[in-house]
This record gives sequence, C-alpha cells and structure tokens, in this order.
Amino acid sequence: MMQQTKINNFNEIITGRRSIRNYDPSVKISREEMKEILTEASLAPSSVNLQPWRFVVIDTPEGKETLAPLAKFNQRQVETSSAVIAVFADNNSLDYLEKIYDKAVDEGHMPQEVRNQQVPAIRGLLEQMTPEQFKDMNLIDAGLVSMQLMLVARAHGYDTNPIGGYEKAEIAEAFGLDKERYFPVMLLSIGKAADAGYQSVRLSVEETTEWR
Repeated sequence: MMQQTKINNFNEIITGRRSIRNYDPSVKISREEMKEILTEASLAPSSVNLQPWRFVVIDTPEGKETLAPLAKFNQRQVETSSAVIAVFADNNSLDYLEKIYDKAVDEGHMPQEVRNQQVPAIRGLLEQMTPEQFKDMNLIDAGLVSMQLMLVARAHGYDTNPIGGYEKAEIAEAFGLDKERYFPVMLLSIGKAADAGYQSVRLSVEETTEWR
C-alpha cells in the first residue's frame, strides 16, 4: 500500500499546490512509489516524442551530503525533504529515436509503415538543428515534465518546490554524469509539507492574455 492516498480532486491538485521549503523529515517516499510518480510524470508531451528528460533521485544521506554544498541557499529543502529530484535534459536524446518508435510499433500504437516514414524524416530534421536549437527544444520538454512531476506528486499527496538556484556547472559530474551530455534544468524537492506554506498571487488573465 502506498504511503499517501492520492488526491482525486483535480481542482485541489491545481489550486492546492504550494512551493514548500520545510518538510516533515520523518516522511519517506518508497522507491516503488517514486517510480510510479516518475512514470506518470513521464507521460508529459515532448517534441517528436523524444522524451529527453533524465532524473537523478537524491534520497540517501550520502546523496544529500553531495548535493548540500551545490544548493547552498536551499539547505532546508535538501535536509528535510524525502528526496530531491535533479532534472536533466539529455543532449543525446536522438539516440533513442529508433527504440521509442520501435516500441510504439511493438505495442500497437503505430503501424510499421508509419514508423518507417517518420524515423528517417525526424532524424534528418533534427540533425539539421544547431546544438543550441536542439538544446532549447530539449529544455522546453524537460520543463513540461517538471511541471507534470509537481502535479503528479501533489496527486500522490506530496508537496514540492522547484529550485533553480544551485551550482549547475557542477551537479552533473557530482553525481557521475557527463556534463557535456546532461544539461541541468532544475531541482525539485519532494516530501510532506511541515507547514501550510504560502499562497502566492497571480496576474489576472486580462493582464496576461490578448484576444485576436
């Protein structure tokens, strides 16, 4: 049985989310449930379904000790959260193109002839991109999965906080990743809030939207 009961009210998932900086350190998320959370988050859309996001789940004392000096201004989140998830964009995501589309055929989601048409067309298109264009595309997709991850965590009864202020130039190598291949996107702390957090205000739709 999962530790937390999923929240079924979609409105509560959206409006009840808070950026939490202080968690109940006694609450742990099992790796089984974390895998479920990441699986559900990974249903997020991505450009030509390349799914360029990669995760490092930092949930051990040793992992948090490694992370702490890289997230100096977020010590409470690192110390008290059940885990901190480092989200990366994989600059080699194109290497997975055939595997993804072959799996779509094997599972009956795509005819073989469609796969045979799309794979070379997609590869040809993406190989014409500059490295910067390809990175920008992957960053958008990694942002999509990050937001979905926060909402999925909320549906599981947990709270999150996105963290952008950390030592991005060092984090890949700190956790044994190739820094040329894996580009850091954000950290997401996850756990059970120790307090209610603060509700923040939003600009109105009238201020952010134009109708044409």
